[in-house]
This record gives sequence, structure tokens and C-alpha cells, in this order.
Amino acid sequence: MRLEDKVAIVTGAGKGIGEEIALRFTEEGARVVVNDIDEASANGTVEKIKNRGGQAAAVIGSVALGEVAQKIADTAVREFGAADILVNNAGIARPQPLEEIREEDWDEVIDVNLKSAFLVTQAVLPHMRRRGWGRIINISSAAAQIGGVTGPHYSASKAGLFGLTHSYASLLAKEGITVNTVAPAMIGTDMVRNNPKARPDLMPVGRFGTPREVADTVVFVALNGYMTGQTINVNGGWYMS
Repeated sequence: MRLEDKVAIVTGAGKGIGEEIALRFTEEGARVVVNDIDEASANGTVEKIKNRGGQAAAVIGSVALGEVAQKIADTAVREFGAADILVNNAGIARPQPLEEIREEDWDEVIDVNLKSAFLVTQAVLPHMRRRGWGRIINISSAAAQIGGVTGPHYSASKAGLFGLTHSYASLLAKEGITVNTVAPAMIGTDMVRNNPKARPDLMPVGRFGTPREVADTVVFVALNGYMTGQTINVNGGWYMS
């Protein structure tokens, strides 16, 4: 229960990695605001949290929209009194042959994977700054480092999170707010299993990772007040830094 006095926000928490992160925060005692574009999925995660004795609230909508980002921050403060931890996890993948990527495909992936992190961060920052404490964790991908198997639009969106992290980390370091990136690869979620190019034999460890392994890393980062501006790779040895 190392986070029992904290309020965490997890975007894209209706399933997969985001859901597991929300549940791990619950295990550590945090109250959680669950965001997802799918209402049934978001409410399902909230129900699982409450069944485990935790406290949670759902905010439905795309974090690529400024009004949804603001609603998330407002809900955290209204329901639980604070917005201490933000995990920008929401993301989409559009596996496409290079020649089939259209301008609208590029815009959609950039908006959901990168712009959303900026919007939600901007919405929660005033609350973190007032308290003089905050943890912002951006979920990127090894695709930003090695190209991946999804396409340049996805890789570019995830690479942009590195720059976003570095800038916020340097600007907020003296305010008690840390900003870091967790970069997974080949985690056994629907996003990966539905991509025919994603195979466990690509990984040096010979298997897909689990959402729990990513969630454990996110909790570790949230508990550390000295680490900021860093990328923590959870990728089975696919990219070694």
C-alpha cells in the first residue's frame, strides 16, 4: 500500500496494459481514474477495482480531444481531491503497408498516441504544481527505437513521447514532479496478437511480455522521486540501451 495517499490517472485503461496498470495502482492503495474510449471496457476496469476493495471512477472519451483531457483532470480532483500520478497509456496501432498509409491515418495515430499525452499532461499539471508533487509516465514503445513492425506513423508517434518526456522533465525537475517514459515491446495484448508481423521468436527472450511486467515497472517509476527524464525499456532484449 505504498501509494495509499495518491490519486492515479490511467488513460486507455479499459484493457491490456492500461487495465493492468490501473489494477496494480489499486494494489498499492491508490485511487484511480480510469479513462477509455469504450464505455463497457472502462466500466469493467472500474468494477474490477471496486471488487478488490479499491476506489475508482471512469471517464469515457478520446484523450485526443481537449475537453476529454480536462474532464479527466476535473474528475480526479472532484472525486478524490487530487491528481498525483498520470500514466499516458492510451494508444492505437494501424499496421499498414508503407504505400497504403494515408494522411488521415497519420493524423489519427499522432493525435491519439502523442497529442493526447500533451493534452492530459497540461490538464493535470496545475494540480500537481499546487501540491509540489507529481509523477508523469508516458508509455512509448521499442518501435520508436528500432522501427518496429507497425509502420512509420506509429513509430513516429511513440518517438515523439521521448521528446515530450525530456522537455517536461527538465522544466519540472525543481517542482517535485518527475516525468519518465516506459517503452515496452511485444506485450501479449490484443494489439500485438492481432498483428501478424508480431512474433515471439523475434524477441531474444523467446516470448511475448505480459501486461503485469509493464505494470510492475510503472509502479516502480511512480515510487521513485530521483529518476526523471529517463526511458525504461521493457522489451525482452529487442532493443538494448
